[in-house]
Amino acid sequence: MAIAYFYFHAELNHFLPRHHKQVKISHFFEEKASIKDMIESLGIPHPEVDSINVNGEYVNFSYIVSDGDTINVYPISARKVIIPSVSVLPKPLSIIRFVLDIHLGKLATSLRLLGFDTLYSNDYEDEKLAQISYNQARILLTRDKGLLMRSLITYGYYVRNTDPQQQILEVLQRFDLFKLISPFKRCLRCNGLLESVEKQSIIDLVPEKVRSQIDEFQRCQDCDRIYWKGSHYERLQQFIDGVINSQTDE
Repeated sequence: MAIAYFYFHAELNHFLPRHHKQVKISHFFEEKASIKDMIESLGIPHPEVDSINVNGEYVNFSYIVSDGDTINVYPISARKVIIPSVSVLPKPLSIIRFVLDIHLGKLATSLRLLGFDTLYSNDYEDEKLAQISYNQARILLTRDKGLLMRSLITYGYYVRNTDPQQQILEVLQRFDLFKLISPFKRCLRCNGLLESVEKQSIIDLVPEKVRSQIDEFQRCQDCDRIYWKGSHYERLQQFIDGVINSQTDE
């Protein structure tokens, strides 16, 4: 019987049982395994890991764990205090796009409102979510750590907060997206891009009261839904302002 000693740092402790948080985990094993498989067997999804240090040396996910190894596992937030010589994170995406699981519908709407390309459907099964994330190079956001452990997942993140107001801030901070916010450019229903349309071309598609009060309209290029600055606009703008101002308050 062999043994390895694991230390999980910072927010990676979120995935551990309470009695294991912030302490050394003595992990016994009989068969040789990659460090990636062993880390996930302890409950840590691989997309959450930034770097791994074994006996003072940084390694990648293919490292085979040996008897007596002392292993420190770090999340990306650890970059504030260490600069690893080897990172297991994939190369940064040139275009940030998301796909969200069934538990994150309100977060999906918020991301679309802020202009981010966000796929969401309440009938996406886990296999489909993993395929979309892999095939389209989309960041999978989920509240299911088992889904995040699927081998197809390269880019993913486990959303810690359950409050939708806090979830959007968490995601923006994790992926440093505040500078990319571009509100009112996507359809909140289907994620399609909006385009300006002449009032006369859609006048029969909006309520009579709106026709007399509003002159500027947008239409979704995918589902044809019509948007205008109605009574809901001020509430949405307040939400957007609150999100942007939260960055300056830190």
